[in-house]
Amino acid sequence: MIETIWMIEPWHWLVLGFLLMIAEIFIPTFASLWFGAAAVLVAALSWLLPVPLVLQVIIWLSLSVLFMFAWVKYIKPLSVDRTKAGLGGSVIIGETGMIVVKPQAGSPGRVRFNVPIVGADEWFCRTKDEHVEIGDRVVVTDITGNELIVAPTQRIAAPTNINRPSINEYELNSRKVKQSKLSLHKEDLDRTRLNKKFSDR
Repeated sequence: MIETIWMIEPWHWLVLGFLLMIAEIFIPTFASLWFGAAAVLVAALSWLLPVPLVLQVIIWLSLSVLFMFAWVKYIKPLSVDRTKAGLGGSVIIGETGMIVVKPQAGSPGRVRFNVPIVGADEWFCRTKDEHVEIGDRVVVTDITGNELIVAPTQRIAAPTNINRPSINEYELNSRKVKQSKLSLHKEDLDRTRLNKKFSDR
């Protein structure tokens, strides 16, 4: 009974390998892909040679670690390292975005664009000795590896010398307005009526 439970056929490894590779579609980490590929190779090996179960597991784990190491060390840098030629510098240089993670001295920040650029709306960024804060608008000036070099956008300074009328000018203007208006006092009305009578004659 115990021997039957611990007995693994080559097609078991094959099914496990395909399940892990299908899982990679839903969990895009490139981890389960290499475990699945290793399981498929163990299935082929156990089909050809009578390999004990313990050795099959050791081979599977060893191949998985080897594939993961090769992915992280050699394959991933080729796909992640986006050079100027790969990015098309003219496409991204000059674009304006917003800082969502402030760049520090030892770690890059992140800049977000309104529209995805080259397939991503957020990119790692650094500045050239310029101070930026979260929420600042920045413009892309250069590309270094997979990081963008950004600079703060030029802010329009508010005018400092604004000609505002003084209180005395307000009073003078209000007096002029009052003088220009027709007075409705009784004496003024009487004078207006007399002038109208003389003009009618």
